[in-house]
Amino acid sequence: MSHNSFGKLFRVTTFGESHGPAIGCVIDGCPPGLEITAEEIRAELVRRATGRSRHTSQRREKDEVQILSGMFEGRTTGTPIALLIENTDARPKDYTNIANRFRPGHADYTYWKKYGFRDYRGGGRSSARETTMRVAAGALARKYLRESFGIDIYGWLAQLGPIRTDEQFDRAEIEQNPFFCPDAGRVSDLETYMDELRKSGDSVGARISAVAMNVPAGLGEPVYGKLDADLAHAMMGINAAKGVEIGAGFDCVAQMGTEHRDEITRDGFLS
Repeated sequence: MSHNSFGKLFRVTTFGESHGPAIGCVIDGCPPGLEITAEEIRAELVRRATGRSRHTSQRREKDEVQILSGMFEGRTTGTPIALLIENTDARPKDYTNIANRFRPGHADYTYWKKYGFRDYRGGGRSSARETTMRVAAGALARKYLRESFGIDIYGWLAQLGPIRTDEQFDRAEIEQNPFFCPDAGRVSDLETYMDELRKSGDSVGARISAVAMNVPAGLGEPVYGKLDADLAHAMMGINAAKGVEIGAGFDCVAQMGTEHRDEITRDGFLS
């Protein structure tokens, strides 16, 4: 596996398996002088944690992050930052029944075909547990971008199955419910839908939206390194992600050019 790293200026390499002893990451390129604590990182980890709602995996991890290097007196030093989280609720024996079976919709078969061997304990590296370290590294990146450039990044659940959730948008509501739903009036619909889905023994997909405010123009590099390409690369690396739309996305197919383009005037962009 040679693609366990992402980024160039701020490069993140993750390691560890879902039901192994620990997971971790190394961040190379974080600027020096950033003040951040393990508690701040954990605050972001709590937001992604499972076991907080009956609608998520019931695995309960403490996600207590250890900062092993790259910090001194509460500030980043500019050297590689190593973060480690012990798996305290790993249950590898729960997966012995699929040691010789491939689960549909998972990476079991493709890992086996590629390597001739696989870690069947919850999917190993292909488990969503790996995203824990993306969140940990992202906590540093998010704080640096906010403090240094005023960039504000947030996201929400836009659709779950057939239920659209952001037609009545309230950013303050996003953190007030387990679905990260921006419409308080839709939360009960989501609860009912998920309860019925669980009773039927089935699952369903979802769509999220994310926004970055105050991003300066000129980021990215020409052609293969443009910002849209890097964003899509990062998003498609997330487990089970099957599509990425940027801006109007595929809605632009039905839009006229005069509607879709973002014309600039002396007063700025029309949008």
